[in-house]
Amino acid sequence: QVQLVESGGGSVQAGGSLRLSCAASGYTYSRNCLGWFRQAPGKEREWVATFATGDSSTAYAASVKGRFSISQDNAKNTLYLEMNSLKPEDTAMYYCASARPRHYCDNSIRGFDYWGQGTQVTVSS
Repeated sequence: QVQLVESGGGSVQAGGSLRLSCAASGYTYSRNCLGWFRQAPGKEREWVATFATGDSSTAYAASVKGRFSISQDNAKNTLYLEMNSLKPEDTAMYYCASARPRHYCDNSIRGFDYWGQGTQVTVSS
């Protein structure tokens, strides 16, 4: 059974940093797509970043590009999201997601098959 467990959320002031972790278990894919999404109260879930394990390529939403960094520790089966220069508008529940192997990464919600329970990030001004 696939399990994704996020951790590392918290409350920080604007300009601060946080690192989110997502521990994965229950599957082994040689190549697949891993991602982070977020959902603020009253808003739809939105894509944040993707990591393609096949070639370690990354992609970011325009709103976080240059401030966030997605990475993976394959040995630990853990996905990370390093968040710097945080802004109040980054406040949301953050979810990690994993996709079954496909030919390409689909950065939409439908492009991912497994989801964690989320970790809250709150940025105060």
